[in-house]
Amino acid sequence: MLIKVNGVKKIYEVGIQKIEAVAGVDLEIDSNEYLAIMGPSGSGKSTFMNMLGCLDTPTAGTYYLNGQEVSNLNDDELARIRNKEIGFVFQTFNLLPRATALQNVELPLIYGGVSTDKRRNMAKQALEAVGLGDRAVHRPNELSGGQRQRVAIARALVNRPSIILADEPTGNLDSRTGEEIMNIFNEIHKAGNTIVIVTHEEYIAKRAQRIIKLRDGLIESDLRIN
Repeated sequence: MLIKVNGVKKIYEVGIQKIEAVAGVDLEIDSNEYLAIMGPSGSGKSTFMNMLGCLDTPTAGTYYLNGQEVSNLNDDELARIRNKEIGFVFQTFNLLPRATALQNVELPLIYGGVSTDKRRNMAKQALEAVGLGDRAVHRPNELSGGQRQRVAIARALVNRPSIILADEPTGNLDSRTGEEIMNIFNEIHKAGNTIVIVTHEEYIAKRAQRIIKLRDGLIESDLRIN
């Protein structure tokens, strides 16, 4: 089992008011699962994904990733876990505008202390895996939206993480380009990766093997479709 979440809550204090964004979630995710998380605005899906990605810590409950409890780690320990175990793909790509595609893909390896020659080779392989081997020296403003998202996916893959977390990965793309990006995720999953996608689009969610719907910070349904 890759992920085990027990009784996870996230409470934010806004002045004297307490807002329970995640209200007590239990969830298990196996290696090589392809999971979609859905829910209306305010359902807690982004907060929950931030906790899965070790970008935020639970107020209560436990979270085990690859057998290690990460719910109580400090910021430095969480940063190491993120860099080693988790690859992120965001709706807005989050690429460095002045860096080339290759340099953007190298970033997690730089943080991980990988030597220059090794990380360049790994970054080139990751770009080739998403069909952008010939765009290594292009900067983001020289790439289409779909190509930028491919660079972001290559960056997420380059460290060979345990899990890929994608937050609305097709949200800034037209439908045809979105289909191309989802086809890449299918190939990544076939290669053995675990993928969790947050989306509000039903047709995107149906690409996954399992759909979890959140409402009011709780799991409303957990459906296996493949």
